[in-house]
Amino acid sequence: MNDPKKPILPGSTVKVKDPRSIYLGYRGFIQRISEDKAAVLFEGGNWDKLITIPIRDLEVV
Repeated sequence: MNDPKKPILPGSTVKVKDPRSIYLGYRGFIQRISEDKAAVLFEGGNWDKLITIPIRDLEVV
């Protein structure tokens, strides 16, 4: 069970929880945090993608 008070830090594994995002349900790794956004690295077989997502739309896995 996830602890809702777990901090989101660089290196954390997170899942996108924004229902409007095309990345809903994707899991990635936090690369860096700036103000209220995080750079999340998604890896999938032969592709990697670094996306900036608001922290409020992420949850720690």
